[in-house]
Amino acid sequence: MKFLITAGPTREAIDPVRYLSNRSSGKMGYALAKAALEEGHEVSLISGPVSLSTPGSANLVCIESAREMFDAVKTRINEADVAIFCAAVSDYRVADIAAEKIKKNNDELLLKLVKNPDILGSARQEFGFTGILVGFAAETENIEANAKGKLERKGCDFLVANDVSRSDIGFDHDSNEAVIYAKDGSETRLKLASKEDIARQIIERIR
Repeated sequence: MKFLITAGPTREAIDPVRYLSNRSSGKMGYALAKAALEEGHEVSLISGPVSLSTPGSANLVCIESAREMFDAVKTRINEADVAIFCAAVSDYRVADIAAEKIKKNNDELLLKLVKNPDILGSARQEFGFTGILVGFAAETENIEANAKGKLERKGCDFLVANDVSRSDIGFDHDSNEAVIYAKDGSETRLKLASKEDIARQIIERIR
């Protein structure tokens, strides 16, 4: 099968020097790409800025902002049989990016933020994707309710949820623990393991 996988953070420029981002390392998305390749699948990996080596023969597409990721996904998604949205995409961007470095002249700096496009939410209706759609939910509370709501709203076949408030898994860690919620109502609990092991279990569940 052909997989499209998004990974890593996005960066939203404030000025030529500064940006808004998040703590995603990209390790989970890259582990998924590696696991899919190990199963003999083709992989297009759309990645935000990370410090990781490209997995094997994956076709790596490097982006920076959420809008760049939106465009990259839109261009490629209908070539895929499976789309896994693992990237931690910035929900908001700065409305007006300063052309020059902002100087520290005032005690306060106010930034107006506007919402970024919803990449996962665009997959079905806007992009017309009919393959297997997998979303991720990095939650800090009400994990099951939030994950099931996102699964339904976004038209996913599977939604992988994990608790990023924990200090031993998730962002910046090599291990993870998650639950795969399926649209048929079933749940698959993935016990604490390396992200590579978790990735193999996710790819197996999809297969």
